[in-house]
Amino acid sequence: MRHVTFRQLLSLLAIKRSGKISQAAQELNLTGPAITLQLKQLEEQLGLPLFDRSREGMRPTVAGEAALRAARDIELRLRGFFEEVDAIRDAGSGRLAIGAVSTAKYFAPALIAAFRAKHPGIEIVLSVGNRFGIIDSLRQYDIDLALMGRPPRDFGVRSLLFGDHPLVMIAAPDHPLTKRRALAKEDLLDHKFIVRETGSGTRSSLDIFMSDVSGWQERRHTEMTSNETIKQAVMAGMGIAFISAHTIAMEFELGRLKILDVEGMPIRRQWYGVTRSDREPNPAMRAFNEFLVAEGARYLPFIPTIYPMQPDEV
Repeated sequence: MRHVTFRQLLSLLAIKRSGKISQAAQELNLTGPAITLQLKQLEEQLGLPLFDRSREGMRPTVAGEAALRAARDIELRLRGFFEEVDAIRDAGSGRLAIGAVSTAKYFAPALIAAFRAKHPGIEIVLSVGNRFGIIDSLRQYDIDLALMGRPPRDFGVRSLLFGDHPLVMIAAPDHPLTKRRALAKEDLLDHKFIVRETGSGTRSSLDIFMSDVSGWQERRHTEMTSNETIKQAVMAGMGIAFISAHTIAMEFELGRLKILDVEGMPIRRQWYGVTRSDREPNPAMRAFNEFLVAEGARYLPFIPTIYPMQPDEV
């Protein structure tokens, strides 16, 4: 059996993260030659190069990717082991890495603060990104749990539903469409749209909702990658937008944004806590999952709508 050491695998992971020997050495508090030696010994044992050296940095080979997957699995299992031992020794301790899609940033801090109040010994690291980025972090084991809408389907996950997620069409208060009721989808086409970037969950929901409208796919829109920027653009009169109702609670209450009365809206999606199905939940994850199901909906921003919620028909 090949004598691969955990130190060698740690060096491998550090090189992948930084792309450079010197930065990997700094991360692990070692010297550059020590990291180089670890890599060389591992490559000699496996009989294959694990990285291609280039001016841009170190890039893993096919064999390197396989070694990295094994290293991540071992690191993950060891981290779970230490967290479980900590929890046994000191109930309520541990570490939890949570990823949230950008729309979830409007409630994730309050939700996490409430959880921390009940479990002060659990350390939480929160990262926020678009749907693609959060899914990739979950796929790569970089986060333990994701707060998101539609769960991914290209790898195994467990999904816990914890609340409704209404999506609405908004406009500035003086926009002519705010004076009309029961707008058809076709009524919207004469107006400029401000949309999220391709790949975001909100953009996907909009494209699905409008997919049966002739000419929608050919239309050119103003694309923005931030809900905050979209809200400011709508308030400035640049157009109408499709957005999560959770992101506009304050602006709606202050009368700075209006929800358009569009047939079939609000679209009701759901919020989920998503974890990998091949991971055994550690005590911190189990505690957060229980909290999410029992109390998560309480921390979703509430916005009264001027017409009843409609079932999702898309």
